[in-house]
Amino acid sequence: MTAAALSLPRKRVSLPRVVKSEWIKFWTVRSTVITLGVAVLLLVGFGLLASSLYGTPSQGGPPGNEPTDPVGASLTGTNFAQLAFGTLGVLLMAGEYSTGMIRSSMTAVPKRLPVLWAKVAVFTTVVFAVALAASAAAFTFGQMLIEDGASWSDPGAARAVIGTAVVMAGVGLLGMGLGALMRSTPGAITTLFGVMFLLAMVAALLIPDSWGDVVQYLPSNAADAFTAVEQGEGMLSPGAGLAVFTGYIVAVLGAAAWRVKRSDV
Repeated sequence: MTAAALSLPRKRVSLPRVVKSEWIKFWTVRSTVITLGVAVLLLVGFGLLASSLYGTPSQGGPPGNEPTDPVGASLTGTNFAQLAFGTLGVLLMAGEYSTGMIRSSMTAVPKRLPVLWAKVAVFTTVVFAVALAASAAAFTFGQMLIEDGASWSDPGAARAVIGTAVVMAGVGLLGMGLGALMRSTPGAITTLFGVMFLLAMVAALLIPDSWGDVVQYLPSNAADAFTAVEQGEGMLSPGAGLAVFTGYIVAVLGAAAWRVKRSDV
């Protein structure tokens, strides 16, 4: 090492510097931009398609999950976008373990946890902003295609649009936490999709009617309760749905932090 290099001041590792590093890494991976673009196309594209077909016999939307209100029609692409944002969350964390890049990150930040919190901060900021713009576009332009469509001032409409962005970011954080826990991209993606899409259907089939209230506390149902314009029978209130969904995120990220701190890379 040269004398000039030795004379350079050493900067202390701080959370803002770690966040800046993670921000650079986030945008230098090609899959990030591709996945974000796919998520936006799914959210807006399916929303516009369902809005154009709303109220007709050939109404759009996922089978068995047809929208029953104009706001729900324009946000039909939510479930599809969750697949993309959830995958991005898994890749952001588990991808570094599969490539071995995580060793460099942890060597540069020996305390380890700032790396996780920096990833969470960067991911949440970007995904929430992108998802909010996409959901707002899907709602605004979708309602233009619906006769007597809803407006932003209608009860529950703004909450549904903003809540969609919150749920998108939340699903991605669940994916990130599972990626840190399992350190396997296929395993984490499979687990995330099973929890968010299959668990509620299986529970509805297997859980006795006397235990039916349990189903409303599952992650996907809690998220739906938060974004629903009208609360259906057996649904949590919007506030309770948000609290339950947030609880799952905190629990998974807490477990991920424990493993990142205690386990070998």
